[in-house]
Amino acid sequence: MHVGASLPDAWAARETFRAAGPETGLVRLRARGSDGRMGPQKTPRTKIQTRNRETILEAALEVFSQHGFRGATLDMIAVEAGLSKPNLLYYFPSKEAIHVALLSQLMDTWLDPLRDLDAAGDPIAELLAYVRRKLQMSRDFPRESRLFANEIVQGAPRMQAALATDLKALVDDKAAVIRGWAEGGRIAQVDPHHLIFSIWALTQHYADFDVQVRAVLGQNRDPIEEAARFLDTLFTRLLAP
Repeated sequence: MHVGASLPDAWAARETFRAAGPETGLVRLRARGSDGRMGPQKTPRTKIQTRNRETILEAALEVFSQHGFRGATLDMIAVEAGLSKPNLLYYFPSKEAIHVALLSQLMDTWLDPLRDLDAAGDPIAELLAYVRRKLQMSRDFPRESRLFANEIVQGAPRMQAALATDLKALVDDKAAVIRGWAEGGRIAQVDPHHLIFSIWALTQHYADFDVQVRAVLGQNRDPIEEAARFLDTLFTRLLAP
């Protein structure tokens, strides 16, 4: 039988492809695009796919926080996640892709407390609340803090753009708020950028150097509770006009 230059639509509609990934192996129809060509049918993630992505990211967080980016391997992450390496690679094509996904999530979480600094609020109360939230994050997200610290120590090769744009813009904006408070006599004259840096250093230390802190204080003391009282006193005195 002679076949023309193009397949009939009835034949084209029967072309299939594997779209759902290794855990389902479903066969789906290919759909014709606006240019007349056949293309993959886009489908939302299934519950299994969503759960597996979350499992991989949680496992990667554990591995990266312990070994850093360079020391971590895809094999380590796969073992921690309880998935095969090919299955892991279906969701993320490389170790770097997993790392970038984690860092993107972390950046949003890390910036939230600073975003909440309210220019209309009481300056000292707002800044003390920021200190407390950052300290609480050291308790709640120690692995995330260490992941971020490892990235910065390595020169932030995967975060440079975010640091130079999102982070810088937010810090500059809140520094302007703090500068306005100082110029209005509502707090002491302080360099707003270095005030923010000092808050980061004095709170994230309790996550990044947790082992050192506990080795010095002993296991029966609560470093976060003690730090909260100390930092309240420190910044109240520093900021008082």
